[in-house]
Amino acid sequence: MDIKFLLIQLNEINFDLVDKYLNQSNKKKYPNLKILKKTYKCFNTHSEKEYKNLEPWIQWVSVYLGKDYNQHKIFRLGDIINHPNEKQIFEKIESKGFQVGAISPMNTENRLKNPSYFIPDPWTNTFPDDSNFSKRVSLMLKQTVNDNASGGISFSSILSVFEIIFKTFHYKKTTFLAKLIFSSIIKPWKKSLVLDYLIHLIHLNFFKKKSPNFSTIFLNAGAHIQHHYFFNSKFLENFPKNPDWYIKSFFDPIEDMLEVYDKIIGDYLKLSKEGKQILISTGLRQIPYDDNKFYYRLKNHSDFLENIGIKFSKVLTRMTRDFEIIFDNELDLLKAKEILHNIKSKKDNINIFSEIEKRTKSLFVTLTYPNEIKKNDLLIVNEKKVLDFFDQVLFVAIKNGMHDSKGYVFYSPNLNFKTPKETIHVSELHDMILSYF
Repeated sequence: MDIKFLLIQLNEINFDLVDKYLNQSNKKKYPNLKILKKTYKCFNTHSEKEYKNLEPWIQWVSVYLGKDYNQHKIFRLGDIINHPNEKQIFEKIESKGFQVGAISPMNTENRLKNPSYFIPDPWTNTFPDDSNFSKRVSLMLKQTVNDNASGGISFSSILSVFEIIFKTFHYKKTTFLAKLIFSSIIKPWKKSLVLDYLIHLIHLNFFKKKSPNFSTIFLNAGAHIQHHYFFNSKFLENFPKNPDWYIKSFFDPIEDMLEVYDKIIGDYLKLSKEGKQILISTGLRQIPYDDNKFYYRLKNHSDFLENIGIKFSKVLTRMTRDFEIIFDNELDLLKAKEILHNIKSKKDNINIFSEIEKRTKSLFVTLTYPNEIKKNDLLIVNEKKVLDFFDQVLFVAIKNGMHDSKGYVFYSPNLNFKTPKETIHVSELHDMILSYF
């Protein structure tokens, strides 16, 4: 049996909100999303009950392992590499004699013996497949995603983007990509959509050339846009509004997200018509946040740590506010923890790093300071050293969206799944997919 199964991970998309856009748009707008809603079967998932455990890097691991959080205990992004004995769905399918390809699956380690293709997410310390193209794309994703707050894109990343365009050239799709890139100059939130569309083009190209039995792609721009711009949705009422310096009130990034995702979904609908089995899942979703909270990221992690007197081996940047510091010895680790614990904002005496997790040879740290940082704001280190707070950080966003346990699953009519009568835990998708092989 020549199985062709695609798992499309539309991370955190709130389809209850999407429905409002579809129902109140003209007939020509979002045609593929409307077809998806009309022709695909659907059901809902739920995930963890405790809010601190509602994170995509936890929920997607649950899908990959077939275990809920209480069973797998993988709490941090990138930590899958510390659990080598956990078998992921990718190598399970491969062990049955099938070919597997994956593009940017969140919190996944490449343990495939012979992948059709594998490009890791930008945050997990694992290797792409052996092709030089995949290695270059992986480096480009790491650089652009981790330097997003500063808006920088390196020369080598620009070359990789042109290489992707050349390898995946298709008149209509490339034209759409070009328009998307140019429009991101005025609408900077579209940069994440550019990346999603680029890796979608890579995925299509790889899938058609390599023809694996199981293939997946993780798309994160929608989650990014909801987190940062949910309050600008024209269908939200009685929630805080974003200030004009952040984004003008007449912009609606959710509409821009749906325009791009409609194009992407359209390509998978065509594959479904050709007999490919398609499953689309959100993992969880976002709902509007009920307060104002500012997100910041350290401008230069290594420089900052050296400046406050911390001795370390290396620092690994994670998503947005998180980073992991690696140490050569326990003494340096303990001293660093004490220093970080005692760094406060002078104006309101709030700890900057209130989440510091001690590990065997590292500290996992989150920059948790929630208020707006202005020029001339100061940091106090160990009650004596003074640093310019504003100069140490990069503004990331005002939090607009928060995680919610509800998820959505759509699957093509040619998939012989039995639709659950009740909401299932997201981890149960693992066995549903695996049973197909």
